[in-house]
Amino acid sequence: MSQNIQETTLQITGMTCAACAVRIEKGLNKVEGVEAATVNLALERSSIKYDPAVTNLGALEKKVRDLGYDVVTEKAEFDIRGMTCAACATRIEKGLNKLNGVSKANVNLALEKATVEFNPSALSKNEIIQKVEALGYSAMVNDEAQQKETADYRQKEIEKQTGKFIFSTILSLPLLWAMVGHFSFTSFIYVPEMFMNPWVQLALATPVQFIIGKQFYVGAFKALKNKSANMDVLVALGTSAAYFYSVYLSFSALGGTAHTVELYYETSSILITLIILGKLFEAKAKGRSSEAIKKLMGLQAKTALIERNGIEQEVPLEEVIVGDIIHVKPGEKIPVDGRIVDGRSAIDESMLTGESVPVDKSIGDEVIGATINKNGFLKIEATKVGKDTALAQIIKVVEEAQGSKAPIQRLADQISGVFVPIVVGIAIVTFIVWYLWAAPGDFAEALEKMIAVLVIACPCALGLATPTSIMAGSGRAAEFGILFKGGEHLEMTHRISTIILDKTGTVTNGAPVLTDVILESSSLNEEELLSLVGSAEKQSEHPLAQAIVEGIKEKGIDFKEVTTFESIPGFGIMATVDGNELLIGTRKLMNKYQVAIDPALDKMDRLEREGKTAMLVAVNQSFAGIVAVADTIKDTSKSAIKRLKEMGLEVIMITGDNQQTASSIAAEVGIDQVIAEVLPEGKADEVKKLQAQGKKVAMVGDGINDAPALAVADIGMAIGTGTDVAMEAADITLIRGDLNSIADAIYMSKKTINNIKQNLFWAFGYNTLGIPIAALGFLAPWLAGAAMAFSSVSVVLNALRLQKVKL
Repeated sequence: MSQNIQETTLQITGMTCAACAVRIEKGLNKVEGVEAATVNLALERSSIKYDPAVTNLGALEKKVRDLGYDVVTEKAEFDIRGMTCAACATRIEKGLNKLNGVSKANVNLALEKATVEFNPSALSKNEIIQKVEALGYSAMVNDEAQQKETADYRQKEIEKQTGKFIFSTILSLPLLWAMVGHFSFTSFIYVPEMFMNPWVQLALATPVQFIIGKQFYVGAFKALKNKSANMDVLVALGTSAAYFYSVYLSFSALGGTAHTVELYYETSSILITLIILGKLFEAKAKGRSSEAIKKLMGLQAKTALIERNGIEQEVPLEEVIVGDIIHVKPGEKIPVDGRIVDGRSAIDESMLTGESVPVDKSIGDEVIGATINKNGFLKIEATKVGKDTALAQIIKVVEEAQGSKAPIQRLADQISGVFVPIVVGIAIVTFIVWYLWAAPGDFAEALEKMIAVLVIACPCALGLATPTSIMAGSGRAAEFGILFKGGEHLEMTHRISTIILDKTGTVTNGAPVLTDVILESSSLNEEELLSLVGSAEKQSEHPLAQAIVEGIKEKGIDFKEVTTFESIPGFGIMATVDGNELLIGTRKLMNKYQVAIDPALDKMDRLEREGKTAMLVAVNQSFAGIVAVADTIKDTSKSAIKRLKEMGLEVIMITGDNQQTASSIAAEVGIDQVIAEVLPEGKADEVKKLQAQGKKVAMVGDGINDAPALAVADIGMAIGTGTDVAMEAADITLIRGDLNSIADAIYMSKKTINNIKQNLFWAFGYNTLGIPIAALGFLAPWLAGAAMAFSSVSVVLNALRLQKVKL
């Protein structure tokens, strides 16, 4: 054990007895790096002494969760100000991850945010902020109040940088004009003698160097104070070398008025001007990369017309509470999620489902905030408000995805951490080589090459390459109804080789409907038979019974009086309707009451081969007919599955249904592989079997029983029309409930990863080629500065192309 032992406290939930505490204690003490762990059942806490060089808080929390318990953690977002490049983000991230109590910290340069998962019993938000400030930056908790302030700050920062650029340009242009006079091929251009005067040049360059360039000195000082280096160090070193060498030459010149070729005031001033311009473009481009969030937020209504105590009043959206009755007129947005209590209308849900055809809604139906009431007056009872609404949850998922980090970024982060010291080393070597060998004794020449190396290198592009693509890609995917929960899922999705589709609610609509009525009675017509069947089934709560009842209602058939009713589990039902004794159910039910059904067996088999559930009907001990229900296939399932197969993906359907029914539905939609008669808990095992074969598996489902399989799969996709539990367990939510969204998700993943690779190639290639070219003397410092300034802008602009992707 090292001497650097830390002590932390974990708040643990789920313990029910002393045996639980003992089990956790033993488990934690077995973790390598743990010196001692004790668990207090009464306080539901564990005190742990551990060596942070061997293990970390995240590993300790994972151990507790692996044992079947949970650890209370908190997740908070902080706005970070003062970052100038990827090295800054890397330094803050490392610093936060070293804090005792932090499970995981992620710093996003593009969003200028830090997302921190921490143990609230061991660490506070203020301590996290203090750590960031100790590293030389500022941090604020990102809450609703702070978000507006941050938006205002960013706008003011753009305005501030614009002012700096204009001021710097005005002072730098005369210096640039003077530089023109240094070359023989531009001798025809008139240059005022005043601009050649070194004291005039000093007067012009000094405000640029120390007023406009102050931000680089401050940033460099903070970085070096914390024993690290960032882009500010490179800029400060390069421009200072040019400026102070020029000052030395100015004072060395006899009389101080002669035209001095060796002056480099224009180099430092133009470099600072170009870098400020690059920062300005970058800030504007980064603002555009989060447009998806702005669009989603723009969908929300600003006010709601509510009815309280019989009085109608308009209130801000934030003041609506659960239980309020909201009045929504035709053409207006529905303010919050709710249930219709009065009225009927068509609702445009295209913002959520992508379906352009409005959906008819009436009393009792659920409606979603931000959808549009097309043509009827509605009274809606608010059921979800604020952060609990569907739109708020979508915005939250997109924000978290945009703030997350993809594994592909690891290499860039590692390089960013050591980039600046390496570049400074290369610059020093360049100076020595030029001064001693390439241009012996020519200090000015060697200095110019060193400056070029310092300013051509910039870790900004490396730091922006991945997060900007993640932001743009996940935002664009959200517009298509595809919610990636994190950058790691966005990266993994394009590697999927096998898709497992749950049948009910995924391939099918999940709601059985009445499909067939076969009359076998000579004493009854079809309407009379259905009236008896519907009356009896109305007494049952079984989903199939409800489907029969709804189907009969749609035919406009009236029901009759029921005097007796009995449900026979595993067989069916028995009832007395309008004086007639009815039996409705399986073959076993008919055999039990000795009803002859031989003529119906072939028809039963045919219906079942078609994937339908058939029920036999007997009236007064005489076989009267068959009613069949089926869970209908979604209109787009067949074409979507064909599309997946064309992409080279293996498609498998999994279901608890019998093999015959499952095979029938699979054949209809074009699926060749079926895993049938699987219990809910067995679905996860089937996923593991495929993974054991080396396959990357995506599980697509919508029900509670799909949650374990969704969690186990490499990528879990939840149909957005399904349960909250399934969506919580999944990595991707497909809001539209259309299987085409699976292929769309894979397509967006491929496009985003390709975009990231392009950005990383540009960032790495730029520095790999640029630094040697500058070191060899083929790049003037001002050209190097221009290239550096626009490198990060080009990366951001490339990422923004994802916002234009079409499916």
